[in-house]
Amino acid sequence: QVQLVESGGGSVQTGGSLRLSCAASAHTYMRECMGWFRQAPGKEREGVAGIYTGGSSKYYSDSVKGRFTISQDNAKNMIYLQMDSLKPEDTATYYCAASNVVCREFFPARSYFNYWGQGTQVTVSS
Repeated sequence: QVQLVESGGGSVQTGGSLRLSCAASAHTYMRECMGWFRQAPGKEREGVAGIYTGGSSKYYSDSVKGRFTISQDNAKNMIYLQMDSLKPEDTATYYCAASNVVCREFFPARSYFNYWGQGTQVTVSS
């Protein structure tokens, strides 16, 4: 069982920055791939960033590429999402998720993520 707890959400203006954190209860062998997803009201949950916990592979959706950065500190079992140049369309609930799929070469579909955090709200105002 992997427990995930997100923190760091909040409200910012357009162009601002936020850093989300995800604390994982389990070692990386139980969570080979970590991802950040988001869900806006009335929309499907979408993946925005992912990272292979056993190496350096990272993934970003086109909508956040160049603005968001995912990172990890395996010694602390932490995953981070640095969000810069935020836009109103980034407003959503952000979720941290874990998968036991090795994402060295590709980012798994949402259905392969077995464990989810409770979510943290990010609101970007214009």
